[in-house]
Amino acid sequence: MSDRPTTAYKVLTGEQMATLQRDGRFAGAPVDLADGYIHMSTAGQLTETVDKHFAGQDDLHVVAVDLGSFGASLKWEESRGGQLFPHLYEPLLLETVIAYAPLERAPDGTVRLPVSG
Repeated sequence: MSDRPTTAYKVLTGEQMATLQRDGRFAGAPVDLADGYIHMSTAGQLTETVDKHFAGQDDLHVVAVDLGSFGASLKWEESRGGQLFPHLYEPLLLETVIAYAPLERAPDGTVRLPVSG
């Protein structure tokens, strides 16, 4: 469907970010490995994802991923509250990352999106 976003976001710990940068790929966090896919969020879902799954954690990074890089390995599936989330059924490759930055919040509490460049 063309109305779906072309960019998704993955929250990584500092250690996971270092793995992605060092190895050029990230197989997934423990929850991803357990579920069989890499959980990602759209821009509109990101703050709620961080609040729900990463509360109280430091040294977090937000990675912006080009969804056009994936074919059938990317599926939009129903999750929290019936929303469709992008799920990646293969390792996340560094070459598909278009931007990344340490997790920061805007004054209104929302998570700032990383900007490429």
